[in-house]
Amino acid sequence: MRNGFVWAVLSAALTIVPFTEFFIPSISTPEHRIRGWGYHGYTVSLFVLYGLLLVDTFRAMKKLIGSRRLELQVWLMGGCAMTTLILVLMALNAVTHDRRLVRLQPLVVLLFYAGTVIAITTNRIFNARQVIIVCAEKAVLVLVSAAVAYALNIGLAPLLPSPLDFLATTALTLWFASSLNGWLNQAFQFYPQATSARQAAFAAAGKEAQIDKLELAFLSILKGWGQTDHALVLSGSEGAYQGGGVEVPADSSVAELMKQIRWATPERLARERPTPARIVLGKLLADYSLGVLVHSEGPTLSALVGVGVAASRRPFTYPQVLQLLELAAIIENALERAHLSAKAQHAEQLATVGLLGASLAHEIRNPLVSIKTFVQLLPDHYQDQAFRDKFFRLISDEVTRIDRLTEQLLDLASPRVYSAKMIELHTVLRESIDLVASKAAGKNVELRSHFQATADAAHTDPAAVKQVLLNLCFNAIQAVETQFGEKWVQIETRNTQNGIELSVSDSGPGISSAIWPRLFQPFQSTKSSGFGLGLAICKDILTNLNATISVDQPAPGRGATFRVTFPCRP
Repeated sequence: MRNGFVWAVLSAALTIVPFTEFFIPSISTPEHRIRGWGYHGYTVSLFVLYGLLLVDTFRAMKKLIGSRRLELQVWLMGGCAMTTLILVLMALNAVTHDRRLVRLQPLVVLLFYAGTVIAITTNRIFNARQVIIVCAEKAVLVLVSAAVAYALNIGLAPLLPSPLDFLATTALTLWFASSLNGWLNQAFQFYPQATSARQAAFAAAGKEAQIDKLELAFLSILKGWGQTDHALVLSGSEGAYQGGGVEVPADSSVAELMKQIRWATPERLARERPTPARIVLGKLLADYSLGVLVHSEGPTLSALVGVGVAASRRPFTYPQVLQLLELAAIIENALERAHLSAKAQHAEQLATVGLLGASLAHEIRNPLVSIKTFVQLLPDHYQDQAFRDKFFRLISDEVTRIDRLTEQLLDLASPRVYSAKMIELHTVLRESIDLVASKAAGKNVELRSHFQATADAAHTDPAAVKQVLLNLCFNAIQAVETQFGEKWVQIETRNTQNGIELSVSDSGPGISSAIWPRLFQPFQSTKSSGFGLGLAICKDILTNLNATISVDQPAPGRGATFRVTFPCRP
């Protein structure tokens, strides 16, 4: 109150002066304007006081940091811009004698104070430079577009009838304004970091499908965007938000508060009325040195995305919060898709194991019967050395065989992250064919194999090869089991320019021309059972391993042929 007393007295005095005879005497008329000494004193006093206010503000700004410094800059720049605009309106009024220009002055003041008060009291922080850039960009856009519209209206009026003239002018002006807006965004460099971060996030979402790799890519993007050395991405559907060794329970006060307010900064929490939930949230921001935390919610997954305090120690402004909310939506969408893909892959693996389980039952039972028979005969032939040697050898071989079968089943059933390495492709293919052979024999389907590739070294994941081959073989067996005549499934390999090609062909009815273009999309199936996810998952697995899968075009009287190409080198 003491610091503002002088300003209050001077402001009150200047408020009274315009209503006195010293300002505009009562004898003044529009034709013969008379301005008293109060008018000139009022004008000079305004300039002097605004100058003092400017100096005083700059002094105060040196002592402030963070959000208070930014807010003072906005008030200072905005106040100066408002005053300048009012003086321009006064000058135009003096030249044009248009009273409407005078009536605009209170509106300018009202808009400025309303805008700044709303911005600050709603916990939003603005950067003065950003505000000036936005205002300058929009002013140029409006003025130039209006000038173009005026010129088009004059030029097209003699050439076109009235309705067409209006429509053509509007259409051309809108097209010009859209093009100009894009050019101005580049010229003013309006949020260049936001644009590059958005493009990088979309690129990462399209390139990566594994959750851990996605999170690493997004963390790198967030660090670059926020100019900080750390960031946080927590995601979850039920139970808790997790990521980077941090866990926030989904039913905690922090999670519930973030769902309500959507974003939080230390500056926002410092202004709002403290509540237990806000205090805990503030502690979370402080513990992990976060300058901003946002929440994004999707249909099946939600995400908390945080960015550390910037190296400049400047607080995050509201436009930056909006940018981060947009990035968080991209991140949440990509992680949600990755989680669903992982669940679908696991479900497909379990379905494959289920198909194998029944067909391999007798494969496991046969060695068990052999072991049981030898055990029953052992008491009578225990003294026979040859019998004992054969018994011990058989026990070892059959147990090893059972162990290998169960190990392969467990390997297929377990959820995994596929990683490529150099393997002998033919060895993996033979193991996979052993798994599916009993299934084919049970359906009276001949299983043929022709390995023509002279060099079978491939850079891929052996478990992925098994998953893909079993899926293709099971599909082929189901396609030919109801056919009459010859039933066969053929597996071949050959060397190509791009790597090693694995082909799986069958003698079935082939693929319908209608479904062929969409065959590798989810939920495309011609079978009465299943969800049509198998081929889509195979394509995702192979894409992540830099391999490709395709299917030959349908032809009458020919079955389906799928071709998988594995790279020979990393």
